Amino acid sequence: MAEKLAPEKRHSFVHNGQKVFEWDQTLEELNIYINLPENVPKKLFYCKIESKHLEVGIKGNPPYLNHDLMNPVKTDCSFWTLEDDILHVTLQKRDKGQTWSSPILGQGQLDPYASDLEQKRLMLQRFQEENPGFDFSQAQFSGNCPDPKTFMGGISST
Repeated sequence: MAEKLAPEKRHSFVHNGQKVFEWDQTLEELNIYINLPENVPKKLFYCKIESKHLEVGIKGNPPYLNHDLMNPVKTDCSFWTLEDDILHVTLQKRDKGQTWSSPILGQGQLDPYASDLEQKRLMLQRFQEENPGFDFSQAQFSGNCPDPKTFMGGISST
């Protein structure tokens, strides 16, 4: 049942007409997916994750990404991997349940409609997590959806 509430599609961050990366999120994590260039040895790629900053690049070159994050992350639980031809960065949200409108501060914000859909999906994930055995995948909100981080006293970040 919970898999029905997983992100259905990734959001794309496009700059000057070129896709920079794709991303999605859950209650606890934000994932960034970067397509790797061909013919570059995998051992040359690097990723530096700080509480409010992300740097990704190829050693010996200017960074591909060097930006502040939209919100803080837990660095001890965040990591990156190389999967096939994709660099996958998993950022553990410091504030569980917080809806991010973009991974990068001031860049590529979701439009209000897409942001509202994300908030609703995360709220349903929260209901599913708090009520195992119930299926919320077909539930709908009428009107404004509450913030999944603060609804009914908040959500534990532990």
